[in-house]
Amino acid sequence: MPDYLDDLRLAHVLADAADAATMDRFKALDLKVETKPDMTPVSEADKGAEELLRGHLQRARPRDAILGEEYGIEGSGPRRWVIDPIDGTKNYVRGVPVWATLIALMDAGEGGGAVPGGDDGGRGYRPVVGLVSAPALGRRWWAALDHGAFTGRNLTSASRLQVSRVPRLADASFAYSSLSGWEEQGRLDGFLDLTRQVWRTRAYGDFWPYMMVAEGSVDMCAEPELSLWDMAANAIIVTEAGGTFTGLDGRPGPHGGNAAASNGLLHDELLGYLGPR
Repeated sequence: MPDYLDDLRLAHVLADAADAATMDRFKALDLKVETKPDMTPVSEADKGAEELLRGHLQRARPRDAILGEEYGIEGSGPRRWVIDPIDGTKNYVRGVPVWATLIALMDAGEGGGAVPGGDDGGRGYRPVVGLVSAPALGRRWWAALDHGAFTGRNLTSASRLQVSRVPRLADASFAYSSLSGWEEQGRLDGFLDLTRQVWRTRAYGDFWPYMMVAEGSVDMCAEPELSLWDMAANAIIVTEAGGTFTGLDGRPGPHGGNAAASNGLLHDELLGYLGPR
């Protein structure tokens, strides 16, 4: 079985390049922002960072496919890099420092089910490397399959991540993104019921609550609507830190179009409130 450590080292190189590019345009007065067809914003920094990452990957891993938020899928095969150049674009364009570049490698050989050369929406692929870099916060998190999850400035200066051991909802901290998505999906009642049972709630949003789950500072989090590039890196970091990452239907992995992450001890209760009713 491959250990993916060379790919993890490459992910750090990619993140270093993306950090330099995105920080160069963060809070720029002349930053250009457009509206995509789904009415979400995209900045020149999003597009530039993804183009930069794609260029690096095409040179370093020419046989691998690439899936990105801004430019879609390119290439085919059993290995696929999944990138979100700026997760938290709305924060980025408003000068809020909570945004990150998400980089993941997914492997069909580890997922069992994808057909090399075909495209099943990525469902046959399993995350084997994940890196989240939030340069405006000065933070970075990463993981490789069967090698644990870590946070630090680089590979040689890092501390291992471990989820919490909180076993009761009454003692748990729950993080979420916003209320509107839960209401749109008819899950608001369950969401509100959950918030009444836990010790603390906070709406951190985007990548950050998943990293807090991996660190053990938050016990569980969930979002009602997501894309694969929002979840792939987060998923392996949470699970390598000892946690559980599923869709709201309980299926493991980042393919459900939504996400629930926890320390594992609280996962069934989390899904009981937020899953299908």
